[in-house]
Amino acid sequence: MERSTTEKQSLPHGISLQDRKKLSVSGVSDVANFDENQIIIVTQQGTLFVRGGDLHVDQLNLDAGELRISGRIDCMEYDDGGAAGGFLRRLFQ
Repeated sequence: MERSTTEKQSLPHGISLQDRKKLSVSGVSDVANFDENQIIIVTQQGTLFVRGGDLHVDQLNLDAGELRISGRIDCMEYDDGGAAGGFLRRLFQ
């Protein structure tokens, strides 16, 4: 049975970080961009920027809203879009 867009948007958001090497995120709507130094994740609570080194997307399941990342995680920061052009400004920096 297929989930409706409304059901996907109501997924709870959570973060679990283990030893700064393994990150699990729930409530994920999309992964906007990723490379070995930064992953940009669209969540139910705003855009989440994960920065570090040797970052890898190990698992992505948008139907369940789940993402697993491995690598060296140095920073996690939210941008809820409050600042004008915040997401796009950071995306193109």
